[in-house]
Amino acid sequence: METTTHEIADNVFRFSTYIEGPNLPFNQYLVVADEPLLWHTGHRQLFPLVSEAVAKIMPVDRLRWISFGHYEADECGSMNQWLAAAPNATVVHGATAVFVSLMDQADREPRVAANGEVLDLGGKRMRWLDTPHVPHAWEAGLMFEETTSTLFCGDLFTAQGDVPPTTSDDIVGPAIVAEDIFHATSLTPATGPTIRRLTELNASTLALMHGPAYTGDTKHALMALGEYYDGLVDAQLSAR
Repeated sequence: METTTHEIADNVFRFSTYIEGPNLPFNQYLVVADEPLLWHTGHRQLFPLVSEAVAKIMPVDRLRWISFGHYEADECGSMNQWLAAAPNATVVHGATAVFVSLMDQADREPRVAANGEVLDLGGKRMRWLDTPHVPHAWEAGLMFEETTSTLFCGDLFTAQGDVPPTTSDDIVGPAIVAEDIFHATSLTPATGPTIRRLTELNASTLALMHGPAYTGDTKHALMALGEYYDGLVDAQLSAR
């Protein structure tokens, strides 16, 4: 396996490792600022590769914040390895994840981020957004970097294959294909509206967990994905 590095926005770096088994890229993002933040840690087994890639951008022990969308191995499996490598780093997440999982699982006490709270990194501003059950976990949340208008959107728009680092091509079609395969999304009446509300951010870039960084019409993509999930929910209700 190989971890590649690309700068997808000003001082925002994407680290991607393609894993053949599930046919998926696994991405982490580093926001370089006075207090750098890592979004997604990757699996424990990926820590050597990803930490080596981060070290080419900055010393790993400079890391100040660690966050991720929800509590799952590919999102936070190496969390404690990063905490050990970066003595001043703190895990930051929404209240549900902190109280349900992270108070127990993180080797250092995590910090709760309130919905809509902005974490000032010094040169970058990360806004926490609670998105329960979107894409699937109770504690799910996203982050939005305000100076570059980058939305770190976790498992939304999952795409299979060894994808390019950035694209302006369609990301909704591949996401629908992946959903048909994995059935990973929690389908509730709130799924579509929660995704569509993200259009209010006016994001320039969507930083995907399993896919490229998208630089096309982000509003259209989010609206279309939300409407797709509305259709799935309606179909399930009609079948009852």
